[in-house]
Amino acid sequence: FAELHATVAGLPLASSRVLPGIILRRDFAAYCPAGGDLRAVLVTEPLRTPLPAPGVEFVVESEGQYQASLCWISRRTEALMKHLQSNDVKLLLSSVKQEEVVIYYAKLHGVSVVESLSSEEIALIREITGVSPYAPFGDNIHREITETAVATFCRPLLLGSKRCVHIGFTSVCAFQPHCLILCGPVDGVNEQHAAALQGAFTMLQQLFKRVDL
Repeated sequence: FAELHATVAGLPLASSRVLPGIILRRDFAAYCPAGGDLRAVLVTEPLRTPLPAPGVEFVVESEGQYQASLCWISRRTEALMKHLQSNDVKLLLSSVKQEEVVIYYAKLHGVSVVESLSSEEIALIREITGVSPYAPFGDNIHREITETAVATFCRPLLLGSKRCVHIGFTSVCAFQPHCLILCGPVDGVNEQHAAALQGAFTMLQQLFKRVDL
């Protein structure tokens, strides 16, 4: 319930509504409008290419070597974004904050980015779509990307003064997520309404719970 409702203070109760899909309560780090169905990938690690492998010490002995290393990282990051683009990926959903070089090349190649997703949000998206996080730094970063979700829409949404991301996914299960927008004059009233609704949903779950005899 926590991931499937949002509250907006300062609006009348009559402005409350139900929206299809899910709402992520943060703004785009990069937004590239696109029509039609969008392929999306989940990531749980920084996409800025690391120089050394884990457990390997990397020694830079001159300013020239340092600048060459930065150029290599930049080219490698751009190659990864080009690879996402060539696989028709238009949306990147990240549980970590990505570095500026990643955001720059994402914008350059038409990939929208939403970052700093919570573990609960990642779990919800995985339940809806059935996909696992994409791991780009294996033996071959240019292999075909198969772990992609399909978003029927992805757009900005303004809730009061807060900019959010509104996404509709093609669900692989019977669960078709909708998000409840609760409006009220002050936060306290919204919290009371949310608690009452959560209690009602819990009661309905118990009422219709399957009983194996």
